Amino acid sequence: MFSNQARKLEELVSESEQNRQVATRLVAITSGKGGVGKSTLSSNLAYTLYRLGFRVGVFDADIGLANLDVMFGVKSDKNLLNVLRGECSLSEIIITIEPEGLFLIPGESGAEILKYNGTLIFERLIDETAFLDSLDFVIIDTGAGLGEHTQAFLNASDEVIVVTIPDPAALTDAYATIKLCARSKEQIFMILNMVKHAKEAQGIFEKIYKVASQNISQLHLEFLGAITFDSIVSKSVKSRQLFAVQSPNSTPAVELESIARLLAEKLERKVLTKENGRFGRFLQKILQQF
Repeated sequence: MFSNQARKLEELVSESEQNRQVATRLVAITSGKGGVGKSTLSSNLAYTLYRLGFRVGVFDADIGLANLDVMFGVKSDKNLLNVLRGECSLSEIIITIEPEGLFLIPGESGAEILKYNGTLIFERLIDETAFLDSLDFVIIDTGAGLGEHTQAFLNASDEVIVVTIPDPAALTDAYATIKLCARSKEQIFMILNMVKHAKEAQGIFEKIYKVASQNISQLHLEFLGAITFDSIVSKSVKSRQLFAVQSPNSTPAVELESIARLLAEKLERKVLTKENGRFGRFLQKILQQF
């Protein structure tokens, strides 16, 4: 099954590359603490970008709690660890969510992945990930918190989106995450989740922005938008479906589409050189830190 899927995937991407020259954006989504809906937003944002016409990959980089296969309602028999061990190729582990352009790259729910940092592995990964360079976005769902594993993924990404909720502890951790990311990023995006209304979200962002601007030099913190609290989201998680699929006309889905459009618009303005094997080099940067 995996070999057939891999062949179809490579054929699809090969055909696409004949007509397109894109610079894949590596966008990490993170949070200061767990329980803020980061993985739910990552999976639904990826799908929403796909529905807007972009080709999107989703990499489950939540070391210790990789679960995006559950979010998408699919089963992952192999993951990146199997690739690093040389047990299969990268194309064999990629799960096609939508044939026209939405793919899941399963991560490993243990830290063993970080033990593989040999030169031969890097060369093989860069070669094998070349077909991912036809994607417009690779959404990287990182772990929560400020651990070294999460920091490695954030440092290696092109862009960082910090997700938080209107909770004092979550906001404090979000600010700490922003401060940490500012060491390697001049621009950081922010999304407020589970808010009562847009006015609450805007007020919270303005407070964080004020503190950040006073204490962090040369930081451009941008507000992408907010997702209103809605039971539809929790119900979709329990049923292993994306709320953007299950309830496309719901308030959260409409809000997320606005966020996706704004993100795409902002990144469209930034110049990014097309580089073959970008995802492979991204992994190389991470593994070399351990």
